[in-house]
Amino acid sequence: MTINHWVVGAGPAVLLVHAGVADARMWRRQVDELRADHRVITVDLRGYGETPLDAGAKYSDAGDLLAVLDEVGAESVAAVGSSYGGYVVQQVASRQPERFDRLVLLCAPTDDVHPTDDLRAVWAEENELIEAGDVDGATDLMVRSWIGPEADDDARELLRAMQKRAYELQIPAGDVDNEEYAVEPEKLTMPVRLITGAHDFQFFADCATYLAERLPNVERIDLPWAGHLPTLESPGEAGALIS
Repeated sequence: MTINHWVVGAGPAVLLVHAGVADARMWRRQVDELRADHRVITVDLRGYGETPLDAGAKYSDAGDLLAVLDEVGAESVAAVGSSYGGYVVQQVASRQPERFDRLVLLCAPTDDVHPTDDLRAVWAEENELIEAGDVDGATDLMVRSWIGPEADDDARELLRAMQKRAYELQIPAGDVDNEEYAVEPEKLTMPVRLITGAHDFQFFADCATYLAERLPNVERIDLPWAGHLPTLESPGEAGALIS
C-alpha cells in the first residue's frame, strides 16, 4: 500500500510530516509559502486524512515514508516533522541518514524518554472517552490539550476536523501492528533544529534536551508563545523557522 501523498513546486525537496492529531492539511500555509522555490512533499500517514487504515493492519509508518520518497524520486531531502511526525522522521533518518540534508523537529517525542504524568493523564482520559463511545468528547479534549494560546478559531476548527477524521479511520481498525525503526541520534549528523513550545507538555522539552545532548550538529529553539503545534498556532512566525 502506498500512502496518499502530494508533490508541488520545484527546487530542493522538503518533506513535511504531520502530527499525530492532524494530517497533511496542517501544512497548508507552509506549502503555499515553500512551493515557490521548493519541491514540497506532504503525506497522510495510515489512519489520517485520505489514507485508510485496514483492520488489524501490519505496517510501518517509517517504511511507508521511505517508500514515498522512493516513488517520487527524492534522493536528497530536508525533512520537517511535527510531534509524532517528527518521531517518524527520526526513524527514517536513522535508517537512511545519507538521504537527509537537514531535519526540523517540532515538539517531537523520541526514544528512551519517559512521558510525564500530565501527558499520561490526557492519554488515559482520551482512552476512557473513546471506550465510552464519546468521540466528540475525546476530540474536544485533544483540541484543548494540543494547541496553544496563540491559535485562532480557524486553527482550532481545523485541528478538530483533522482529529475527528483520525478517529473515524482508526477506531474501526482496532489493534494494529506499526513497526517502528530504532532512533539512533549518533547517526543523525546532518543539521538538526529542535523546536519546542513553552506552553507544551514538559515531556517534549525533555525529549529535546535528550536529543540536544546526543546530536552532533544541533540547534535548539524554544518558542515562549507556543504550545504543541506552533505552525498551526502562528503560521507566519513558526513557518520562518522551518524553511
